[in-house]
Amino acid sequence: MNAKRWGALVVAGVLLVFSLGINTVFAFLKADFFGNFDSVMEGNNLDVYETVVESGNFDKRIAHLTLDGTIQDVGSGTVWQQVAYDHQFFLGQLENILNDETVQAVILSVNTPGGGVTESAEIYKKLLQIKEERQIPIYVSMGSMAASGGYYIAAPADKIFANRDTITGSIGVIMQSINYQALAEKVGVKFETFKSGEHKDMLSPMRDVTEEERAMMQDMINESYEEFVDIIEKGRNMSEVDVKKVADGRVLGGTKALEAGLIDEIGDEEATIAALRADYDLEDAELFEYTSDMGGWQSYLGVKIGSFIGPSTEEKMLMKIMSDYSAPKMMYLYGEY
Repeated sequence: MNAKRWGALVVAGVLLVFSLGINTVFAFLKADFFGNFDSVMEGNNLDVYETVVESGNFDKRIAHLTLDGTIQDVGSGTVWQQVAYDHQFFLGQLENILNDETVQAVILSVNTPGGGVTESAEIYKKLLQIKEERQIPIYVSMGSMAASGGYYIAAPADKIFANRDTITGSIGVIMQSINYQALAEKVGVKFETFKSGEHKDMLSPMRDVTEEERAMMQDMINESYEEFVDIIEKGRNMSEVDVKKVADGRVLGGTKALEAGLIDEIGDEEATIAALRADYDLEDAELFEYTSDMGGWQSYLGVKIGSFIGPSTEEKMLMKIMSDYSAPKMMYLYGEY
């Protein structure tokens, strides 16, 4: 190893030690001295910090959560690279609310085309648990898009606000696979498959789907779809007939969603917060947001260290290709698949 490489490693090591020391000090300062500014709540998830957005009464607070990006559990970010949506971190925020008696209401800002059936269900169940165990209101503010899984998680809210140009709806389930058998034959590629049962390679890209398999898959889709419809019926207090009038996969703007009963009011995030405060006598309540520890010194030094010893752009692309799992998956998702 040349001298330049050794020098880079030594500098990276010093930066890493310095980063750990600074973050430890700041964690104690946050918890012990700045509890009303940027704090770690005792008994809660220690990886989740709080930042006050609007000062107020600390004994009755409003938690402002933001869900931005496709709802998929793709792992957590690192100092090298952060993910657009961290599913486990979001679930951790909901768990904190369950354990924090000072939180008296929740604002959920949603901007997503939806995502995985399983991940959407996990969020929905946790929100329902908050409503049932804490008995506190949840208001949803829809951003530019709150479609499919985005609407699924909004359904149990006490009130849903959307902008006039919000894209919502897309109620339904989709699952797709690709068949490139004809292309493979054209270029001379042949797959050999050994399987333990007739349907083990179901949805294989190298053979046609049988009618029996098509019926199996449609049964799965129909079951998830009916569950989606049931959740809207319960959350919006609508009849099955009324839900299914718009539950054919279509998207709606805010005005049409209001007419269909899918939302309660036209308004932006600011209007949603103001309405929640007025409806539940929370005008003097503190408004705060959760943040992760992936930021500040850690993020800055991660970039610096990464420039010395982190993976190259080509290596990152290769790792992504190798880690991507492209098996068909049921999705509550609007847009490209």
